[in-house]
Amino acid sequence: MPIAIRRFDSGDFAGVEALWNACFPDDPPHNRAAVAIPQKLAFQPDLFWVALLDDRVVGSIMAGYDGHRGWLYSVAVLPGEQRHGLGTQLVRTAEAALQSLGCSKVNLQVRDTNRAVAAFYARLGYAEEPRISMGRRL
Repeated sequence: MPIAIRRFDSGDFAGVEALWNACFPDDPPHNRAAVAIPQKLAFQPDLFWVALLDDRVVGSIMAGYDGHRGWLYSVAVLPGEQRHGLGTQLVRTAEAALQSLGCSKVNLQVRDTNRAVAAFYARLGYAEEPRISMGRRL
């Protein structure tokens, strides 16, 4: 059965939570599904997709757009499903949706220790930019 990509539905929560636990085991509490998913559903819920194989969540991606720049977040593919093009399909789905909103540039952040993921995005045409990423928890 082929993998289907569609918008997140509340019934996907447990599957996405399991996916993120498998893919992002060291994420801080504010990035966990119990926090991040309700926040996403409250703002631009149409920019959240899941990939399903036999009704099982095997991938996810969230995007955001502020009218100036787009962002990709929580791009995840179960380890056993990686290297078959699913991550690329998820990214291209989000990019197309952002472009349809008028977005002309997409940003994302990768931990500097995660060179394999940085290489994945480089193969998709993303490039490292001379920036300092700064943040502040509110």
